[in-house]
Amino acid sequence: MILAFFGCLALGWWQWTRWESTDGSFQNLGYALQWPLFAWFVVYAYRRYVKLEAEEAQMDSPQEMRELPADLLPPRPRAASEPIDATRAEYNRMLHELNEKKNGSQP
Repeated sequence: MILAFFGCLALGWWQWTRWESTDGSFQNLGYALQWPLFAWFVVYAYRRYVKLEAEEAQMDSPQEMRELPADLLPPRPRAASEPIDATRAEYNRMLHELNEKKNGSQP
């Protein structure tokens, strides 16, 4: 984390010196301002990770945090052997009859 932090700051300083040189552009200025933000984010992400690890260690059962609510995911598809409701069965019969009529009326 420390290496990444100082690396980002060094890259920001390098871009700043490129901006001040005769061939510097606004792109160098943008990078010079962006690299310190990356350095700050490295520190923030590390502190957040340490905090979450400490909270998980304090929990009675860490597995509770990883469980998904039962209604979060869509239901699994039914197996072909499971019974279907009466309305769907009637609809399927009607489709079958229409298919038979269509195939039977063709020459």
